[in-house]
Amino acid sequence: MADAAGAIPALRRALAPGAESKALARLAKDPQLVRAMDAFAKAAAKAADVKAALRDPRILNVLLPALGLPDAVGQPGLALRALTADPKQADGLLSRLPDTRWKAAAATLNLRERGIAALRDPKVQASLADGLRRMAWKNELDAGQPGVGDALLFRSRASAATNAYAVLGDPVLRRVVTTALGLPQAIVVQPVETQARAITSRLDLAKLQDPREVAKLAERYVVAAAGSGTGGAAASPLLGLLPAGGLLA
Repeated sequence: MADAAGAIPALRRALAPGAESKALARLAKDPQLVRAMDAFAKAAAKAADVKAALRDPRILNVLLPALGLPDAVGQPGLALRALTADPKQADGLLSRLPDTRWKAAAATLNLRERGIAALRDPKVQASLADGLRRMAWKNELDAGQPGVGDALLFRSRASAATNAYAVLGDPVLRRVVTTALGLPQAIVVQPVETQARAITSRLDLAKLQDPREVAKLAERYVVAAAGSGTGGAAASPLLGLLPAGGLLA
């Protein structure tokens, strides 16, 4: 079990000026990540179309973690349907999916209109490489102190959540808020309306617009995550690209 006493200091070290830029600069030279991006570029260049590309693990193992969807690598069928759907369609697939990450990813890539050209675009590949490095840094942080990576993402995303359903639709926001509020993990089996009421009965969501309140929730989360062993990055096939010991090696 992680040291709860070290949770807040670990979070503050990750937030220190220059910590992120130094980590990302180091990871930009990581041989495993460089090889992963090289394999992605070559696979995208050879793929006949988007459908073929999204069946290729060399593409999925980079694309989905880079878009913040590392837990979806094993779902190529869903990835194809969601990433090629129209994010502007009010009653479409992306509006029905409870996980809002898919809609954001589809809008970012614009595969519906650009097709395979989007995955071959050097600017898109550069953006994906940055996302991959950020996910790798999150994994590093969580390996050192559970929950720190989630806490950083929460601090950057919290202000976008204007209602309880937005919190529940983002796995990181859901995890941080429910854990920080002391809600039981079993709440996930309850109807979404019940989950929403549980959150709003304990938290004034207007506080998510206040950086100080967001910081307090993030700190409460890392302490709780350290005590329970929860939090941290979802397992990803990307880790198979890394040496024993993961990105910390």
